[in-house]
Amino acid sequence: MEFSSRWRQKHARLAGDRREQYPHSLQFYLEPPTESISLVEFESFAIDRLKLLKVVENLGVSYARGTDLYKTKLETELRKLKFPYRALAEDDYEARRKDHISHFILRLAYCQSEDLRRWFLQQEMDLFRYRFNELTEYLMQKFLEHVNLSFEAIGEDLKNELANELSTSTPGFNMSKVKEQMFYKVGLADAVDLFRARRVFIKDGFAYVPFKEIDVLVLNNYRTKLSKALALTARSLPSIQSDERLQPLLSHLSHSYVGPDYSVQKNTGKISLEQIDALSVKSFPLCMRQLHRALRDSHHLRHGGRMQYGLFLKGIGLTLEQALEFWKKEFIRGKVDADKFDKGYAYSIRHNYGKEGKRTDYTPYSCMKIIMSNPPSQGDYHGCPFRHSDPELLKQKLQSYRIPPSGITQILELVKGMHYQLACQKYFELTHDVDDIGFSLNHPNQYFTESQKLLSGGRELKKEFNNSGNFQQKHNSQESINSRSTPTSSNATADTELEGLEAYFTED
Repeated sequence: MEFSSRWRQKHARLAGDRREQYPHSLQFYLEPPTESISLVEFESFAIDRLKLLKVVENLGVSYARGTDLYKTKLETELRKLKFPYRALAEDDYEARRKDHISHFILRLAYCQSEDLRRWFLQQEMDLFRYRFNELTEYLMQKFLEHVNLSFEAIGEDLKNELANELSTSTPGFNMSKVKEQMFYKVGLADAVDLFRARRVFIKDGFAYVPFKEIDVLVLNNYRTKLSKALALTARSLPSIQSDERLQPLLSHLSHSYVGPDYSVQKNTGKISLEQIDALSVKSFPLCMRQLHRALRDSHHLRHGGRMQYGLFLKGIGLTLEQALEFWKKEFIRGKVDADKFDKGYAYSIRHNYGKEGKRTDYTPYSCMKIIMSNPPSQGDYHGCPFRHSDPELLKQKLQSYRIPPSGITQILELVKGMHYQLACQKYFELTHDVDDIGFSLNHPNQYFTESQKLLSGGRELKKEFNNSGNFQQKHNSQESINSRSTPTSSNATADTELEGLEAYFTED
């Protein structure tokens, strides 16, 4: 995608000195990419970075940041997805290029609302923190020069003069450590977080920051720049939405699911209708358990609930014939007679199975789709209970399911932090009496499958973090992104190049 043809002509000799384009493995992403890429590569880069940020989110809640376990798992993911992970790597141009381009693609996709911007900013901050802290002191200094962050290092004379104050005001520092460590004199405004936490010595409006705390200053600077950049990019949304090449991709990336689509089930037809009540208690995620209970109580669900629950049941193995029987039996127990059901509801069930209309074989909804689209209104039961329920009502529901008070507190804390999928993951652990489920939960049908494996003894719990490796391939209702083919566009082909993206990141 030619973000600027002038730049490409100037740097056409990448074979000989391509490291000049990315002199450091880390960057603040200040300049947008300026080369042409195909739609396929555009999509592939975006999906891989989305997978990476999902891993960052899950690891950040599951493990203490900075621990050896956290760092090992994150490095493994960086290696697997081919992003930069070792600053000293001599030939990682492709990884640095991918890192650069993918960041800007997701910036476009995640600038569209305050919630999306907040999520993207937090995950990018956590990723940057890890990568910065993995640098050697020499490379940290080189990076600070690279991004023009020149903090003034105090001389030995001044450090000796302030040694007592520095050792008493800096946690973990004795006199000998003060002599070993380099200190920087920075404006108080740049060190507010350190000052608030009482981790630095303050004098005459300046903070004396040890080198080991320099990451706080760098992260604050990065946060400020990225926040402003996201706001600026949001102003370009009208231009993006009018671009038929980008709009189909970007409109779905923020809702994208990056795991199996559960469209083909090995156990199709092996689940009987009589088993569903028991399965709803043992192996359904809370969203589907809620829908099943509402259906049994009122003998009806509105369209949003029928779509969400119906496709989930299809995903766990119900055949079309079973689905028609299941819904008809329940509806005629209410205010819908058999004739009305056949005329008004049976068509939509057959449609979900690809037997009517466009013959699209619809796939079950992912967690992201449920969380981000079609919120429930009064009288609806679809959606994500962790995202759409009032916290007090959610607490009462969890109590009724005999979740222990400590577990409810943990879930509500995750909900408060907007970690809805992690709250569901914690619900899985509590209802299955395990400490670590060993996978990242991204789909209601994944919840069901893993629950059944665990209850049947078919899966050993691993203390290993797994993230699904395939992007959802088939269409959900109103979803049309496909990772192995060109995104929906009337005139797009696999080798079509995107040009002009630079304009979306620069001021008018």
